Amino acid sequence: MIRTMLYQPATRAITTGNEDLLSSWQQQPDAIVWADFSDNAPEIEQHVLVETFGLHPLAIQDAQRSRHQPKIEVFPDNVFILLKGLGADTPGFEFETIQIAMFVGDNFLVTRHSGPSTSIDRLWQALQQDHSLFAGGPAALALRLSRISVDRYLNRLLTLEPRLEDLEQEIVASPRDEILEELMGFKTNLRKFRRVLLYHVQVFLELLNNTPPQVRTELAHEIRDVFEHQERANSLATLYYEVASDLIDGYISLASHRLNNIMKVLTIVMAIFVPLSFLAGIYGMNFEYMPELKSRSGYYMLLGVMSAIAATMLLLFRRKRWL
Repeated sequence: MIRTMLYQPATRAITTGNEDLLSSWQQQPDAIVWADFSDNAPEIEQHVLVETFGLHPLAIQDAQRSRHQPKIEVFPDNVFILLKGLGADTPGFEFETIQIAMFVGDNFLVTRHSGPSTSIDRLWQALQQDHSLFAGGPAALALRLSRISVDRYLNRLLTLEPRLEDLEQEIVASPRDEILEELMGFKTNLRKFRRVLLYHVQVFLELLNNTPPQVRTELAHEIRDVFEHQERANSLATLYYEVASDLIDGYISLASHRLNNIMKVLTIVMAIFVPLSFLAGIYGMNFEYMPELKSRSGYYMLLGVMSAIAATMLLLFRRKRWL
């Protein structure tokens, strides 16, 4: 699918349509077009992108890959920015990304996404409601799209904080294996968040330090704003990753502590019963000439000795604070 939006600076009018609008845009030098590509055959996309916008074939190939690290590349007549956007909103904390490629020219913005993009849909709806957003030019639209995308990362990350606090309390109150499994899932997803957001930080740091001619100098504040939000998202992902790691370590430490307590009790019980079992074994041997065998009080004397040994060991363990 190819959907287009044509903006007339003179009248501030916006026309939406399909690829047929591209011929109208080519006949109007002052007009600005946004062409959004998704779910197309790669050959069709490449033909349109090369013939209509003059994009580099290698950049198009990078945009069409299902997996490619975020990057920025400057060409003589356009800037290629490749980001990873979050997938559809989900109730849980999940990490699913799509490729979002942006080609920013003097009078065009081309976007290409590998799946449904909530960020692009939001920007598309915002432009239909407020035509003045187009006045900033294609670079401003690309930065606005980047800001929407990073805000979704931030919102997704912020939903994790209360859950981590709940899990911290549950680890102490009622630890169970499901908590450890959930924390391991969070840690895995947060590792992916960190990797992607670190790439994004590098992309916008490069854009901030080496602003290409297709991006007007007055957009420096918008670039810094996106860069700072990317940095904040990366910092949050790192923070929550460390919190999840600490909770996992805490869970394992508490489990080890409980196991140690159990083993200590079992060891004390065994230490008490070893001498008692020894005495019971000695006097359980049925030899005819055992000295105490004929004694009327031998049974009670043995029980008394065994009780004294058990009581002495219990007092000793309590004095050493093992109990």
